[in-house]
Order: sequence, then C-alpha cells, then structure tokens
Amino acid sequence: MSTDLRLHGTVKKMRMVFDNAVCFFIMAPMSQNLRTSLYDEHVSLKARMAPFGGWEMPILYRGIIQEHVHTRERVSVFDICHMGEFELTGRTAEADLEKLLTQSVVKIPEGGCGYGYLLNENGGVLDDLICYRFADEKFWLVVNASTAQNDSLWIKSHLSSATQFRDISNDTAKLDIQGPRARMEIEKALGIKLPDLEYYHFTPFAFDGIDCVLSRTGYTGEFGYELYLPVQHAVSVWRRLLAPGAILPAGLGARDTLRVEMGFPLYGHELSEKNTPAGAARGKFIDLSKDFIGCDPVRRAMQDESTRRLVGLQLEGRMAARPDDSVFDGEREVGKVTSGLFSPSLNVAVALAYVERACSDAGRKLAVISREKKLPVEIVKLPFYKKGTARQN
Repeated sequence: MSTDLRLHGTVKKMRMVFDNAVCFFIMAPMSQNLRTSLYDEHVSLKARMAPFGGWEMPILYRGIIQEHVHTRERVSVFDICHMGEFELTGRTAEADLEKLLTQSVVKIPEGGCGYGYLLNENGGVLDDLICYRFADEKFWLVVNASTAQNDSLWIKSHLSSATQFRDISNDTAKLDIQGPRARMEIEKALGIKLPDLEYYHFTPFAFDGIDCVLSRTGYTGEFGYELYLPVQHAVSVWRRLLAPGAILPAGLGARDTLRVEMGFPLYGHELSEKNTPAGAARGKFIDLSKDFIGCDPVRRAMQDESTRRLVGLQLEGRMAARPDDSVFDGEREVGKVTSGLFSPSLNVAVALAYVERACSDAGRKLAVISREKKLPVEIVKLPFYKKGTARQN
C-alpha cells in the first residue's frame, strides 16, 4: 500500500534536500491542508512539516537518513492517520468487491489482507489499496489520502443495494510501528503482550479498554505493525510509544526512501489513471480469471509487447535521478524515471522507471539524462534492499 503525494487544486513543485537524500513533494499553501490529530505532537517535536497528500504532515524530525537507518535497524513510528478507511458489510459485499478490485477477494481468508488495485473502465489505476476481511460479510478497504474522496464516490456508485458502505476515516487513527525490534518495544512501551500475527494478516484486539485492529502488512520492508485505533486515543498512545525512548518518530521523507528501496509503487508516481497496472504488477495482485472493472484493458496490456515495465535502476554514485528524467538505450529514449533518490541502506542512488519491455531485463546497461548529465545505470532485480525483515515470524 502506498501514501499518495498528489494534491487537488493549484500546486507547485518544491525541491527539499535533507541529509543528502533528495525527495520531491507537491506543495500547496498550508491553509488548504488538513491536520491529523497528532499535528501538535509533531510541532512539539520540532518536525519539519509540509503539505503531503492534502494534509500537513511531518516530513522529518532529526533527519531522513537517521530516521531511515533507525527503522531498518531498530524501530520507528509513523503517523499515517491521513489515510482513508472504508467498511463494507452485507451479503453482497464480497461479490461487489470482486468486481471492484483486481485481487481475488474470495481467496482472502478471515483475518487476512490482500493488496490490489481499484481501476476505472479503461484499466487506469484509481488507487492501490489493501482489503481486510473480518468475516464473510465484513471488509475494510485502506486507501490513499488524496484519492479517498474519489474512491468513496466510485465505490459507492458500483455497490449493490444490499451492501452497506461506511467511511470510518475520521474516526480512525493509524500508526505504523516498523522495524525489527517493533514487537518487543511496543510490548515494553504499552505494557501488553501482542497477539501472534503472520505476514499480511490482522486481528482485532484491545488493551487498556481501547479497541484496536493490529495488522502486519508493512511499507518499509521491515517487520512491524499497523495499529488502527479510535482517533480520540491517538495522542495518548503516541506518547506512550515514544516515552521509553526506544521507538522514535519518523517522517514521510524516510517512509519514501524506505519504500523506494523495496521497489514499492507510489500512487501519483508509479501508478495513475493514465496507465493500467500491467507494467507495475507484472501479473501480481491481478486475478485475470475473474471479471473486474477494467479487466479487458489490463488483459490487453499484459499481452502487448509495447507495454512498458517498471524496473529498478541502480546508479554509479550518489547523484539521484529525478521523476520524468528520460532513460536511454544508446541514443534511443526507452523510458522515464518515476521515483529517484539516494539510498541510505545501499549508499548509492537508485530509481524506479518504466522502460520498454525489450530493455527491461536485469543486468541491462542504460543511461539516464538528469540535469543535462548522462548518468550510467543498470537494471537490477527488485527490491534494491534485500535484507528486510518484514516476513519474519
């Protein structure tokens, strides 16, 4: 699941360089953006705030590289309260979701999660999201922040009369606690024993009278949890997690470097309404044995040799490529960069790019033209960072 960087309305691009990590954020006047219930907490911690997905969000506290490394080696907590949560219930909820989503909903077990795409009739990606199955007739969808309103309208317009839809976003806070020490440090900070969870599973549970949902999906590549809880408890739980000093806050700048190292797509960069998910998914997260909205264009794109594929590019130095930089095979342009930054874990610049299928094999030598410089690159197999602990028991 990705955090959306798009904003509605008039925007301008602003380059922000922190700790030699380069991130690009879509900026808009602060007055136009919403705030999570943890906004004052971030300000008190002297976080660098910036508009992000229609919200004022913490981009960094101590520094992107420090926060990135702390997540990889220990554990960090991210405020993800800006994302949207929808609840769908009823005897027709599963069938409706099968038509709306690319992944096989019927194969998601109770207590399981499934990543996939919400498409329009042309196969363009409206959003990438995670579907949670609570029971035969109860589901959650966790969606990106700036697409949430449009997602809601689209989903409701395609539901059967027997399916009930409820937007629970305003009542739900979401904290992502990520890192190899996540379990032990959460248990110490909150004085609780966490339930055992397999990867891409979840469970409702309660502590100190607070009803929560705990899941393990992860956006960093590291072991960790997503904690959904009533919004009125967000501040107290946030403070309790930080109090012992082992769990440190991390901003969305580190979240971006972490997800690029894992090769995870971001809506508005690797995914958009202009393209099907065929090039990004390469058959994953798409069940072509069923009919879903946009399935025919996706099938055609999967078979079309001209469909560009999403690949990982490793550069030779620390200079990062930028989104929209052109990728060349010799003198011929064969693709475009979608995300580029310095990788703190690998100590080298990396990028995600769509390139022609004939040029998409690992080991292929290409070049990126960035800031009028020709940067040699090599296609490498994703993820860039291969030591993530996300799947450990």
